[in-house]
Amino acid sequence: MGNFILLWLGILFVGLVIGIGIYIHQPMFGNMPSGERLERIKGSPHYIDGEFKNLEPATQIVEGNRFIVLWDFLFGKKEQLIPQKLIPVEKVDLKAFNKSEDIIIWLGHSSYYMQLDGKSILIDPVFSAYASPISFINKAFDGTNPYTAEDIPDIDVLLISHDHWDHLDYSTIMSLKPRINQVVCALGVGAYFEEWGFEKKQIFEEDWFAEIPLQENFAVYILPAQHFSGRLLKSNQTLWASFAITTKNHRVFYSGDGGYGKHFKEIGERFGNFDIAIMENGQYNKAWARIHMMPEETAQAAEDIQAKVLLPAHAGKFALSKHSWEEPFNRIVEASEGKNYRLITPKLGEIMEIGNDEQVFTHWWE
Repeated sequence: MGNFILLWLGILFVGLVIGIGIYIHQPMFGNMPSGERLERIKGSPHYIDGEFKNLEPATQIVEGNRFIVLWDFLFGKKEQLIPQKLIPVEKVDLKAFNKSEDIIIWLGHSSYYMQLDGKSILIDPVFSAYASPISFINKAFDGTNPYTAEDIPDIDVLLISHDHWDHLDYSTIMSLKPRINQVVCALGVGAYFEEWGFEKKQIFEEDWFAEIPLQENFAVYILPAQHFSGRLLKSNQTLWASFAITTKNHRVFYSGDGGYGKHFKEIGERFGNFDIAIMENGQYNKAWARIHMMPEETAQAAEDIQAKVLLPAHAGKFALSKHSWEEPFNRIVEASEGKNYRLITPKLGEIMEIGNDEQVFTHWWE
C-alpha cells in the first residue's frame, strides 16, 4: 500500500512539473534575448555579471524576508485596499480627435494615450482585467477598464518601459498589433515583440541615454530608471527605462517604474523644462523603497527634472502594495504644496490639454 501511494505521488509530481513546463511556455511569457540581440546586450555598460544593473545599488527588498514579502504581496489580504464603490471615469471617442490636438488621456495605472504635434503615442497599455499571468492575482478595480484595444486609434509609437505584467500585457499588445506602427523600448524588450510577430523594422530598441530620431522634429530618448525586470523566474535580462519625448513644440517625460535616484537631476540638467512629467506615484512600500518612489520622492523627482506640470501615475487600478488605494493621491497633493510645478489629477479617461494652464481637475478620489 505504501509503495502504491508513493507511485501515485510520483506520478502527480511529474504531471505537475510537466503542466508547469507547458504553462510557462505560452507566448505571453516570451523568451529571453538570444543571438544578435543578446550580443548587443552583453556590450552594454549596464549589463554586468550576466544581468542588467542600476546606476546606483538598488536592492529589490530592503526590509524583511524576501519570500515573506513576496508571499504577502501576492496573497495577502487586500479587501481594504480597493475602492468600496466605482471610481469615477470618463470615456471619450479617441478616434474622433483631430491629430493636431495636443492631449493626454490617462487609461488607468500607467497606461496613457497621447497626441503630441500630430503624433499618436501609447504608453504601457494594459486593458486586461488583471496584471499577472494568473487571473486571480492583481485584479483591476471594478470599472477601471472603460477602454479596450478597439477604442484605440492607429498608433504612431508604442512606448514600453519594461516587461513587468502591469506594463507589458500580451493580450493587449496582440489586440493592438494591426494598429501599431513603431515600438520603442529598452534593450532586450524587443525580443517579446519579435516573438509576437512584429517585424524587426518596427522595433526601436536601445540602451540608456540613446536618442531614437523617429521623424524630423520627433525623437524619443531612452533614459535610466531605478528598477528591475522579469516576467517569471529569471530577472534583469531585459532593461527597464524612462523616456523623454521631444517634438518641435513640446517635451514630455515618462518615468516608468523606479526608485528615487541621482538620474533625475542628470535628466533635468540635460533636458529641463518638460511641459509635463508623467511620474510613478503608487504601489510603494518600505520593503521595496529602492525600486518604487514614495510620493514625497515623486514630488522631488519632478522638481529635479524641471517639470512644469506633474501628472501622477501607477495608482487607481491595481492594488500591488499595502497602502490604501487613495493614499498616493492624497500624499502627492500634500507633497506638491509649494513646489515649482503644477500638479494635475485628471479622472481616468478625462482629457488633459497640454499647455492649457486654465484646466481645473478635481480631487475625484475623495
